[in-house]
Amino acid sequence: MFPEKISYQIIFTLNKTIDVQIGKLGNFNFPAGKYIYTGSAKKNISQRIQRHQSKSKKLHWHIDYLLCQSEVTIQDILKSELDECKLNQSTAGKIIVPGFGSSDCRNGCISHLKYQS
Repeated sequence: MFPEKISYQIIFTLNKTIDVQIGKLGNFNFPAGKYIYTGSAKKNISQRIQRHQSKSKKLHWHIDYLLCQSEVTIQDILKSELDECKLNQSTAGKIIVPGFGSSDCRNGCISHLKYQS
């Protein structure tokens, strides 16, 4: 049996700098450029990813608030067998929003969203 894909990374670009209210975290300035978001799903990972790709959805997760913006273009989505936090910690980038996607993290991740350029 093949190992199950349990985490994913959404690689996307923001074509201009924008301010976005991210749920209860607050309002943040996101510079134009490339971002990588790391997430996971215990089941139905394909449905979770498909939901993330939709611009029209109920805003539930932190990433929803960003991906629904017209300035965002998803470049790629990668699935992984690695634990979400291990995958995130192996990804380089600058943290724009502490706590983004990591409010339930118990592994020391400051954010599961990384700005790369």
